[in-house]
Amino acid sequence: MRILIADNFEESGRKGLEALGCEVVFQPDVRDESLTAAIGAEQPDVLIVRGTRVTDLMLDAGPLKLIVRAGAGYNTIDVASASRRGIYVSNCPGQNSVAVAELAFGLILAADRHIAESTARLRAGQWNKGEFSKAKGLKGRTLGLIGVGAIGREMIPRAKSFGMKVIGWSRRLTPEGAAELGIGWHPTREQVAAESDVVSVHLALNGETKGLLGKTFFDAMKPGAIFVNTSRGEIIDQPELKAAMRARGLLAGLDVFANEPAGPTGEYSDDIIREPGLTGTHHIGASTEQAQEAIADETVRIVRVFMETGSVPNVVNLATSTPATHRLVVRHRDRPGVLACVFERLRAAGKNVQETENIVFEGAEAAVARINIDSPLSAEELTSLSASNADILEATLIAL
Repeated sequence: MRILIADNFEESGRKGLEALGCEVVFQPDVRDESLTAAIGAEQPDVLIVRGTRVTDLMLDAGPLKLIVRAGAGYNTIDVASASRRGIYVSNCPGQNSVAVAELAFGLILAADRHIAESTARLRAGQWNKGEFSKAKGLKGRTLGLIGVGAIGREMIPRAKSFGMKVIGWSRRLTPEGAAELGIGWHPTREQVAAESDVVSVHLALNGETKGLLGKTFFDAMKPGAIFVNTSRGEIIDQPELKAAMRARGLLAGLDVFANEPAGPTGEYSDDIIREPGLTGTHHIGASTEQAQEAIADETVRIVRVFMETGSVPNVVNLATSTPATHRLVVRHRDRPGVLACVFERLRAAGKNVQETENIVFEGAEAAVARINIDSPLSAEELTSLSASNADILEATLIAL
């Protein structure tokens, strides 16, 4: 199997892929047109990326079967175009959770203690103990989590070690689930904002979360509270955050921004980076050696399972539901040509097969095929199908 790695990727991961017998092409600096050209030239079966954008045009350039995002979020990949072509898209969820939680707490501490600005003043030869000793401290204060997935859950024990109370909101979090985690539950994001001294965002970017946190949310936050985002810049309305920093004295710790440069280096000039209450980093939440080694190991596992079984761990673009309305159940002798006959009858009847599985009984004498189709067979069609092959023992139709 031929693999193109179009981003930075750990050497241990490259060696792991080579140990599987893969041909590995490592081109970490290709982007945009050069990546399209590289896919065309190398003809890879698998493309591995981190932050590199994967576009519709690139998917036409070569025989890709699988795209692996060596990280959690996959918003830089045109998943819809991959799905139309039958290309699997997979990711490595949970492998960087600790790293991101560590950075989030670093930003919380840096914002509260004004560490970045204090360092800048020292480097400029200025000493101002009075100004920089106005921190509120964390003990006894409330951390509000917007998103309580893998990363959000890593925030909980870290907050408690600082003596903080934790409350949270997410679409899937229930009062019972919150109680099991030892945190408070609130039904709305704004309620979390109103009761928190620090808010930390841990949401995946998708159609439902893009622009989710805006004026209403920031207006609900306490004056002088800390807002931290280590998820994706597009989840928040960045101009509204900047306005709230000015009007309500919010402090912000941001690892992610709107309209970030596409590559690992570049210029960034959004006005928010000049706000005195901002502490910022360069989208490095997952960038620890521990996290990258874990992600490399998971990427190798995904490729190995795909090579050995044809299945893809962590696949993100399979349909959760199909147009299937009925299931055809065919009990048959395990003989060549039986299923070919069944599928030919379905084709002749104009039925589209959505999903199928064939379960073989011990001894390999008999099997049951379960075939989901997009419309029912008539009684006559079902009778004709049952009689079409002597090895069909029984055919029944179930409405889904």
